[in-house]
Amino acid sequence: MSSSTIYSDVTVANEAYAAEFGEKGDLALAPARGFAILTCMDARLDPAKYAGLAEGDAHVIRNAGGRATDDAIRSLVISHKLLGTREWFVIHHTDCGMELFDGETNGALLEDNLSTAAFDGKTWSNPSHGGGSPAGHFVHWHAFKDLAESVMQDVKRIREHPLVSSDIPVYGFIYDVKTGKLVPVDAATEAGRAA
Repeated sequence: MSSSTIYSDVTVANEAYAAEFGEKGDLALAPARGFAILTCMDARLDPAKYAGLAEGDAHVIRNAGGRATDDAIRSLVISHKLLGTREWFVIHHTDCGMELFDGETNGALLEDNLSTAAFDGKTWSNPSHGGGSPAGHFVHWHAFKDLAESVMQDVKRIREHPLVSSDIPVYGFIYDVKTGKLVPVDAATEAGRAA
């Protein structure tokens, strides 16, 4: 086990949380407010706070970039079909790391070495070399260069998916990491309008 204190920090925090858990054990399986959010895994985003959620209110699906990958769509379809959500939000954010690389760059970095890479504000590099894998060249990393366009692409991909009911509205937003505001991407929300 690592000499890091992270493990003990998490387990101690969980003990305190569980001690005050109370009636949360009685929450229903289906989200009480009937909606789902697809957003980025970025640690600066707290969907519970920016969307006013309490435990049990909504489904929150997170991945790198908040992208509408096959797995994200799988989760959204389950969210609606089996757990009753009726509205979905796609929320990307400013200053997203997914804008800082492309698939070719990440594939090359991983082929060289699997350790964490360094970024100097312009280019990525590996602090050490060797021990990598070419497998990164065969992964679609879903990086992007235009934030509003990425929201539009994801909303459209969800809207046009054959397993997504046409009566579910899909809204597009950008979360501003400097202000905490959700900024509507009107064209994306229009594209995600329910039939």
